[in-house]
This record gives sequence, structure tokens and C-alpha cells, in this order.
Amino acid sequence: MAVIPVALAGRSYEVRAGSSLLANLAGEAKDYLRKDHVCIVADVNARDNWGEALARSLQSAGIEPRWYDVAPGEGSKSWESLAQLTDWLLAQGVERGDHVLALGGGVVGDLTGFACAILKRGCGFVQLPTTLLAQVDSSVGGKTAINTAAGKNLIGAFHQPSLVLVDLDTLSTLPQRELRAGYAEVLKYGILGDSDFFAWLEERGHSILALDKETLEQAVATSVAAKARIVAEDERETSGTRALLNLGHTFGHALEAETGFSERLLHGEAVALGMVLAARYSARLGRMPEAQAERITKAIDLAGLPAEISALSLECDGRALTAHMLHDKKMDAGTLPFVLLRGIGSAYLDREVDLSDVAAFLDEQLQAH
Repeated sequence: MAVIPVALAGRSYEVRAGSSLLANLAGEAKDYLRKDHVCIVADVNARDNWGEALARSLQSAGIEPRWYDVAPGEGSKSWESLAQLTDWLLAQGVERGDHVLALGGGVVGDLTGFACAILKRGCGFVQLPTTLLAQVDSSVGGKTAINTAAGKNLIGAFHQPSLVLVDLDTLSTLPQRELRAGYAEVLKYGILGDSDFFAWLEERGHSILALDKETLEQAVATSVAAKARIVAEDERETSGTRALLNLGHTFGHALEAETGFSERLLHGEAVALGMVLAARYSARLGRMPEAQAERITKAIDLAGLPAEISALSLECDGRALTAHMLHDKKMDAGTLPFVLLRGIGSAYLDREVDLSDVAAFLDEQLQAH
């Protein structure tokens, strides 16, 4: 088992990655189970697959699991869902010193984390991420949020978990498409700050997607450690360092918005295509070599992720996509910072990007290939 510390002033916690962690939950999370019952907010699919093993572990320790089911999909990150969940938690008598368990992917983690951030001005929670994307990204770092009509993740709070248990066994029940979408975030850590890790992924990506335990644990641990370092340096995204984690997201969120935040384009798929676009745009500006942009494109394509915007068959132009970007929560004083690249492993924040030039670039991409 890999143990990765997330070092924050007064709020440090561990991310543990390995096998059978849910089956041994009562032992792994014993410091956060202080009553004879515990509230578990669960994605319905994750509960179907892993709820029994989790419940057995808790019941063996004399703890009753109390379940709250959440439907899969971004639609569950809404005001209505938040209200229903907080009402339920209050009805269960959750106190500030209690911990709520979040079992599922990023949707459940975001919703549960935000509910815990505001319930009685803050109670604890433990992340039990069951998707690769959540395991290497959304479960770590304390960003919690819901969506609104204006855009994705615009209402939320920074609220760190007390513990993250990454049970790699859960990936065996993950649909292949979801696994590949999560792998996009693994690739992201190499592209933005670790060229050696990216080269390692180029060689071993197929083993990760085949769920080879040793390779998978190393990939997850390396990804989490990279995020932990950035979060420790810039927890609330004030210095610009944490913003580098948004590589691919500005383009990606625009594509998600244009496709209605639907199953047509999963978040990880949008990030993958967004990283291709960020690399190509960086090369277009002369910031990085074309050959490195093509290496990124090839790695994403070989992973079975979308690497060409034309494949989405969008009925829009570049201006429509940049219009979505204006709703980005990273807007600052009327400008939108872009995460661009000087090369593989060297991301930087550019605050002087001309959106009309981005629109022209996107028009080229929409018409190409």
C-alpha cells in the first residue's frame, strides 16, 4: 500500500492507495468512526458493487451503516440534491465532530464534501473514491462544489477530507470508458510537471488500463503525490501554482458546456481533448515544439481518448466555444488565464491570451482532420 501525505497547515491528512481498503474500512478509518453508526453517501452503482463489503467491515466493528443513495451523473450536483442531502444528514443527527463517508466518483465526492463544508459550519468527511479520475484528482485537495445553470462547479467551498482511501480493487468494476477518462488526469500530471513520468506512461499506459496492480499503484501514487505537492504550496489557488492543475480544463469545460455536460463527452475525455488543444495552441504561439504537441496527441489517442475536436461533430464555431469560457470561475479582472505549455513537463499560466485568437485557432481545429 502506498501512503501519500497531503501536508497542510493544521489540516494534514493521508491518501492511502492499495487493495482491500473498503473490505477493511473499519480498521483503516477507525479514527473517524466515533459512534455506533455512520452516514454513507454513495453513488448507486458503487453501492451495488462495494456496499456489501463495506457494510460487513463496519458491522463487524459494531457500526451500523446508514446509506444515502445518489444517482450517477452531473445532474446530482445541483441545489436540489444539496438541499435533500443536508436535510437527510441533519435528520440523522450528524454533529460537527462526526465524519460522513463519500463512496463513489467525483460527483459524490464534490456533493458530499460541499454538504459537509456547510453543515453546522463544517463537519468532517472521508473520501472513498471508486473511479480512477476521483482517485487521482477530485478526491484530493479539498475542492467541493455543485453545478448551476451558469456553469459547472461555480458554487462550492474549499473543505479538505480527513482521509482518502483509494481502493484500487474498485477499478475492476469501472466501465472501460470511465477508466480511460480517469487516465487522462494521470497523463495530465506528466504533461504539466514531470516529463519523466510522461515518458514512463508512454511505455506503460497499456498496463495501467489493463489494471496491472503494481503499475497502477505506482501511477496513482505518483499522480496523488504530484497533486499533494501543488495543493500544499497553493491550497486555495491564490498564487497561481494550483491553477496549473487546470491544464486542459478551460478548453475542456467549454466543450462540456457545448455538449450539455452530458454522457456525450465525459469530463476526463474533455480534459484529454483540452490538453491536446492547449498543446497545439502553445505550439501555434511558438511556446513549445510541434513535435512535443504531437507526442501528447499520440499518447492521448493511444489511450482511446478523443484527440480531435472534429470527432465531436459540434455545430458551433470558435466564438461560441470561447463564449462558454467567459463563465469560467478562473476569470480574474475580466481576463481569463490559460494554462499553456513550454514543453512536456513545463506548464505555465498565461494571463494575456487573446480570446479572439483562441476562437480563430478553434475554428481551424473544428475544420481540420
